[in-house]
Amino acid sequence: MNSIRTRTRRTALVAATAAAAFVLAACGGDGDGGSGHEGSPHGSASTRAEADGGAGNETGEDAHNAQDVAFAQGMIPHHRQALDMARLAGDRSASPEVKDLAARIEKAQDPEITTMTGWLTAWGEDVPEAMSGTDHSGHAGMPGMMDGADMAKLERASGRAFDTMFLTMMVEHHEGAVEMAGTEKAKGRHAPAKALAEDVVTAQNAEITEMNKLLGKEGKEGKEGRD
Repeated sequence: MNSIRTRTRRTALVAATAAAAFVLAACGGDGDGGSGHEGSPHGSASTRAEADGGAGNETGEDAHNAQDVAFAQGMIPHHRQALDMARLAGDRSASPEVKDLAARIEKAQDPEITTMTGWLTAWGEDVPEAMSGTDHSGHAGMPGMMDGADMAKLERASGRAFDTMFLTMMVEHHEGAVEMAGTEKAKGRHAPAKALAEDVVTAQNAEITEMNKLLGKEGKEGKEGRD
């Protein structure tokens, strides 16, 4: 299934590069500005979440369940890959809009990683280890995650080709984050985690709309973030 998705994604990237180049070339000046956001050991954490369902730990502000743990353990590496992608834009992008978007993604998601790491530490749960460089192959299969070949291709790209590839990949990446956040909203127990999930849905859907406009895909809206 992953191989089919990978072939489909690569075919879409080739088609999108040709179709969207003129849209990016026509864009200039300042970006609109906007909101910015967007495993586990997802195998073990997500399996545990499904098995435990609503089983909770602690009471009051510390109340949480297995879904909350799975959300944090999955979203941390998901955010880390988004940061890796965003940091490539600085010296590869030809579009001020893409550079602005990448900076907003980094500004929003880096603090969220710190927040989720704090939850896992307080709960006595494992914090996912950072992968070396842009290699996130250990988390392949998580919604919206790029594989090693995708990341290598993005690293080699520059100019308008980079911008189109970056936007196309980041739309898929954001859609995966919205899906994960929707599950947390529906099944999580920890109020701060559910609030962060709501922020992810709102902010990343707005960015999906923004990126689709840059790609020339008017009318393409984000997902609802519901399971």
